[in-house]
Amino acid sequence: MKQITSVQNPFIKSLVQLQEKSRARKQSGTFLIEGKREIELALKGGFSLEALLFWPEICPEAEARKLHTQPIEINREVYQKLAYRDTTEGILAVAQSRDLSLDALNLPDNPLILVAESPEKPGNIGALLRTADAAGLDAVIIADAKADLYNPNVVRSSVGCIFTNTVAVGSTLEVIAFLKEKNIAIYCATLQDATPYHTQDYTAPSALVVGTEATGLTQPWRDAATQNIIIPMQGEIDSMNVSVAAAVLIFEAKRQRGF
Repeated sequence: MKQITSVQNPFIKSLVQLQEKSRARKQSGTFLIEGKREIELALKGGFSLEALLFWPEICPEAEARKLHTQPIEINREVYQKLAYRDTTEGILAVAQSRDLSLDALNLPDNPLILVAESPEKPGNIGALLRTADAAGLDAVIIADAKADLYNPNVVRSSVGCIFTNTVAVGSTLEVIAFLKEKNIAIYCATLQDATPYHTQDYTAPSALVVGTEATGLTQPWRDAATQNIIIPMQGEIDSMNVSVAAAVLIFEAKRQRGF
């Protein structure tokens, strides 16, 4: 079995770059996954692993071999150099990234989609992906993405749901054109010219669109909307966390669809 015990090993140095640099992930077409559950979800989602590394003090070799036929044993120093979290299961994998373009997006005949414009915080992206997974959405589209979706913070905050959802990215104008071409109704969560969300019919092909908590959706979305929608609030503020707002909309749509 191959063993690596030096943080100066060229392969280990390349993995550090995958952790830290979006450019390295894009150039290599690979990214790092940390944790047994996340790796298992990636495999279940059809992602290919190029390598798997394990620290035997935490992860026995037998467990590593269940996930990869040729795991690489590493020591404490190497593991701590690569591990992004303070406490994990002593296992990491190098996975091949996927084509996240709109052209690669396969949808059913009557899709229910979540669109998020310019989410900046990895925690919010992860929460949106977890909500989408819980609801069994047909796709999540990130418009004008501000973060690399294979960023370790996104993978971590999604608890592996980056692998369980069908995900695509594109510019706002590209996503709007894609939805219109597919005859998917666009429901934009915004304060302007909006009607209560529960009054709309989401049983036909629908996209639920949310923006940032700070500025909301940009004008092109409000102009393109089939209907602008709002979640009525009874408190003193007029906004809530984007993932919470998305969950309210998504599960109303799912309720209407009989799920």
